[in-house]
Amino acid sequence: MSVPIIVATAIPAEPTAPEEPETLVLGPSLGTTTAVWNRARRYLTPWHPLLVWDLPGHGSSPATTDPFTILDLAEGVLRAADAADLDTFAYAGISLGGVAGLQLALRWPDRVSRLALICSLPKIGTAEGWLQRAADVRAMGTPSLVTGAGGRWFTPGFLEREPEVAARVLHDLLDVDDESYALCVDALRETDLRDAMAGLAMPFTLIVGDSDPVISIDEAQAVVESAPDGALHVVHDASHMAAVEHPAQVAGILIAPDVGGTP
Repeated sequence: MSVPIIVATAIPAEPTAPEEPETLVLGPSLGTTTAVWNRARRYLTPWHPLLVWDLPGHGSSPATTDPFTILDLAEGVLRAADAADLDTFAYAGISLGGVAGLQLALRWPDRVSRLALICSLPKIGTAEGWLQRAADVRAMGTPSLVTGAGGRWFTPGFLEREPEVAARVLHDLLDVDDESYALCVDALRETDLRDAMAGLAMPFTLIVGDSDPVISIDEAQAVVESAPDGALHVVHDASHMAAVEHPAQVAGILIAPDVGGTP
């Protein structure tokens, strides 16, 4: 196993941001790039400088043929934060980006002030499902995933209402390196952090879409209840890309995570 190289981009806060604002590190979903955060960024930068990063073989991060674990991926993100001279930071990640952030927070709790998972869980999917996904990508490439991804990522009607937005996110999947994607899938298949939630040392927020076929509200509620300081927020009329479909709402939760949580 090896630590993959993670390339991150710093985005300054707006001049009107609070004095000495905390940096918010943003992680992407599998098959997407930093562009998955484009719609939410304008709601976040009035409050936080941002550090957005790409998965291996996605966007700006180089492809890899070396297997890695989620812990390796988390260490790669931490090295990117070190390169940006971040001592402590808040963290929010979508799906795989959330799992990586959770692992980072568990392993290096002194570095993460608060943590948010978006459409993510400590364990996502099944071993059988991930094995099939990895095999499909290795056989047919990431373009073969686009149709299925559109159905998982967005609620019915969103592609028609916001075709340019949806196309921008889905188009990035076409350019993802096949083996790097498959190695991300392999890492997810081996990851189950549910038993570690009781040791989470910082405030924890979980955001889910009410129409997400990947992350159920019942599972999300159980995870929040297993953390010492957890809050659940349900975004209505949202699927797996809640931060793309409802950027203002998701950004508002990240800015003030303790407001409006689901009991």
